[in-house]
Amino acid sequence: MSTTKNHLPKFKNEDQERAYWAKHSPLDHFDPSTAKRASFPNLKPSLKSISIRLPESMLESLKRLANKQDVPYQSLAKIYLAREIKRAQ
Repeated sequence: MSTTKNHLPKFKNEDQERAYWAKHSPLDHFDPSTAKRASFPNLKPSLKSISIRLPESMLESLKRLANKQDVPYQSLAKIYLAREIKRAQ
């Protein structure tokens, strides 16, 4: 592998750049020996809000358990769901 990589040309417009990349590989401009491991400590997983219907008695039990542990009941529900999903896999 060559240690010197091609320099990226200056493009006059997007059409010219598009034509260039149609014929060239990004690997012509990438030197893996200079790559560094990336770290994203503040990256949060994508979340999707859902709505589920629970029997009132189950919700009240969940709230009581969460109150004993001093955590929000929604958080406790996520913990229980995650535990059961992991166990089922």
